[in-house]
Amino acid sequence: MDFTLSYVKESLSNWIDENETAYRIYEKLEDHYYENEEQFAIALDEEEKQYLSELLAVELDYAKQEADHVRIAQLNEMYEQLY
Repeated sequence: MDFTLSYVKESLSNWIDENETAYRIYEKLEDHYYENEEQFAIALDEEEKQYLSELLAVELDYAKQEADHVRIAQLNEMYEQLY
């Protein structure tokens, strides 16, 4: 089972109080079922893709500091779908 979108949603939850774009992306995950990260990436507009790319870079750095290899792999899967 692929948990990529669950990791993305959890990462976004840390930012939804501070950023409207994070909240909007989080709501897409809450309100819709996406079969995989590719389908989710297609549903994002350019502003959302750019924001999520920046957020994932921060979250990946944190995961690397914590040596959380599973989280790194999952978040990287989403990051790759943005381009």
